[in-house]
Amino acid sequence: MNNTLSPNLEPLISIRGLHKHFGDAHVLRGVDLDIYRGETVCLVGASGGGKTVLVKHILALLEFESGSVQIDGIELSGLSERALSLIRKKIGMMFQNGALFDSMSVEQNVAFPLIERGIRDDADLDSRVSEALKIVRLHGKEKMMPSELSGGMKKRVALARAIIDRPECICYDEPHAGLDPVTADTIDKLIKCLQHDHGITNVVITHDLRSIFRIADRIVFMYNGRVYWQGACDEMHASTDPIITRFIAGSDGDWDN
Repeated sequence: MNNTLSPNLEPLISIRGLHKHFGDAHVLRGVDLDIYRGETVCLVGASGGGKTVLVKHILALLEFESGSVQIDGIELSGLSERALSLIRKKIGMMFQNGALFDSMSVEQNVAFPLIERGIRDDADLDSRVSEALKIVRLHGKEKMMPSELSGGMKKRVALARAIIDRPECICYDEPHAGLDPVTADTIDKLIKCLQHDHGITNVVITHDLRSIFRIADRIVFMYNGRVYWQGACDEMHASTDPIITRFIAGSDGDWDN
């Protein structure tokens, strides 16, 4: 396994020996991973390799059976729900299908996390929504309904909602799914804009190789419930590991052979 590390010294997220079962399925089998401040990490690998389950642990949405997850130096195990809610403010999430509320306008969807936290000041909400929509290039679309939006616009609204609470890190679940190459390129540019202009750490689950090689500072390849390989884009291109080369080639066969 390649152990290439970020030049930064202090990880924002540190995971050690993480295990998780769902019934008889041993989904995470001792995951060790550091994610450093200000980098874009792409989590890749075959379906069922544990990527989404790992991200749900980072978001404190699942309880782990053994191991350690630390966010900004704080161990998640044993925290109260109140303490976990403060940790969750540090991590935003952009869901695969956008997960917008059909009955709410764009501005209502984007403001939803703030309203859930009890913020009721209309001027503050309007300012924060406007700021988030400007970042994702949707300023002026506040009154539109989800049914009026293209697929790419829905993704950008979901991204605006993910950044409305000014998190330190954003996790993305297949942000390019269902998008044409031009629109996917727009999402990639926004991800890098958030990294470079706003100092946000990005953790991206994706199978889109074109986007991976465009946005990743580091690629983390998960296989059989563990981090199998990690490294830079040029290192993945140069790899002769048969599992890595089959992934790059787009093979969906039995990777154990």
